[in-house]
Amino acid sequence: MVNNLILTYINWNIDSDIFVIPIIEHPIRWYGLFWLLGIVLCYKILGSLFKKEGRPTEFLDQLTIYIVLGTIIGARLGHVLFYDPSYYLDHPLKIMAIWEGGLASHGGGIGILIAIYLFAKKQQLPFLWVADRVALVVPIAGACIRLGNLMNAEMIGTASSLPWAFVFTRIDTIPRHPAQLYEALFCLLLFVLLYRLWKEQKLQRNNGNYFALLLVLLFSFRFLDEFLKINQEHFEDSLFINMGQLLSIPFIIIGAGLFIFNRFQVRIPKFK
Repeated sequence: MVNNLILTYINWNIDSDIFVIPIIEHPIRWYGLFWLLGIVLCYKILGSLFKKEGRPTEFLDQLTIYIVLGTIIGARLGHVLFYDPSYYLDHPLKIMAIWEGGLASHGGGIGILIAIYLFAKKQQLPFLWVADRVALVVPIAGACIRLGNLMNAEMIGTASSLPWAFVFTRIDTIPRHPAQLYEALFCLLLFVLLYRLWKEQKLQRNNGNYFALLLVLLFSFRFLDEFLKINQEHFEDSLFINMGQLLSIPFIIIGAGLFIFNRFQVRIPKFK
């Protein structure tokens, strides 16, 4: 009966390793490949945006380095502080063991904001101007990361009887919501929306509008999508809403506040 049940839904048994490098016996994983794909796509798209706006592209490489470092460091520290601080307090050297897993997207978001601030300050650029451009490509990176989560069979959803439910056979035989895929598809749609708004110059009255819209839409969807995921840590079972939802609320409030604030501001001079 279990086998018949599995055949009714999408049987997901993809190996997280693509292949193993001979001699050194080091695996190349889908998750790492999707991370790399996200970085490359964001770099290419952001470079294209700068050219279309007639902006200098010489600092694109430096911006990319800032963002990548900010994302990785922030995501790791976010996992350490938000999800398992007691463990890492007892095992501080494990904080550096990123290869063992443990990255939090909200921490990555904070890391990106710090990276943008440091970059903008060094280059003497408006923070919100830089944040707007980065916001346009963040959904692409988000989609790639969630596809990596799907390949790893992690961040799995709650039980579902829908025809597109996934059975993650490496974990159990329960049909579940492909919550990672939901978020990946939403990120792609969000990129299309933001790109179209940018192309039609719908939100360029003030710096920060694209950034604000990204925060509101992305983290609102994340908040809702969390209802379809199982909790990542046991302590979340005692919470009214889980940690992912709690951490999404400040981003939503900041984005909504900035968007409303900009609606009552006069048009600002364009960065040149």
